[in-house]
Amino acid sequence: MTDKVLLKEKERLDDLQLSGLQIIQNPEKFCFGMDAVLLSGFVRTRRGDTLLDLGTGTGIIPLLLSAKTEVSHFTGLEIQEESADMARRSVALNHLEDRIDIVTGDIREAGSLFPPAFFDCITCNPPYMIGEHGIANPDAPKAIARHEILCTFEDVAGAAERLLKTGGRFFLVHRPFRLAEIMITLGRHHLEPKRMRLVYPFVDKEPNMVLIEAVRGGNPRMTVESPLIIFEGPGEYTREIREKYGY
Repeated sequence: MTDKVLLKEKERLDDLQLSGLQIIQNPEKFCFGMDAVLLSGFVRTRRGDTLLDLGTGTGIIPLLLSAKTEVSHFTGLEIQEESADMARRSVALNHLEDRIDIVTGDIREAGSLFPPAFFDCITCNPPYMIGEHGIANPDAPKAIARHEILCTFEDVAGAAERLLKTGGRFFLVHRPFRLAEIMITLGRHHLEPKRMRLVYPFVDKEPNMVLIEAVRGGNPRMTVESPLIIFEGPGEYTREIREKYGY
């Protein structure tokens, strides 16, 4: 795949090291990180599922999951047209137009963009930081991706509640410092937490990410999985990260 005519100024083509997939990104705007990769490995799907990725950015989650799962169709929802455009071109570059659609739209209006109770699975790597405090440019793509400027976690959970089928699964990655709020919000929207895994940069450090699976209308009972450690030492990934995620 060398269709570099698809690239615009300051964009680059990155190899995802998975089934020959590539993604178009602009490093001056926003590039995906480890959190998106870890979320793609945490997701559990069934053959024939339909999946919606809320705030898909440049489409990294649908792209990775297209190779890792037997999901029949992916939809990525993204409010920033520039990111959505890169995602569409990446989908075309990888010849995945029959499996992945990219929709430009607002998570807060997702309930009017798709039929209710339509999706089997929803994924989201939402903005982690609350509000706009200290942001020089609230309209910058990086600020929008990292801070709750255009949507809150309440908005995300509300969209998941409306759009998931009963028994549908919601997968997210977030920050542990908001864990209590996340659990309360999920419960308020009838999204019962079923699995949780904390992610640690090093074995002796505090966790800096949390992966959660919730089920719409599920019964109360949650499994806390073993910790996921990223690094054995400076610049040295653990065996699980190397084997499962290709780092």
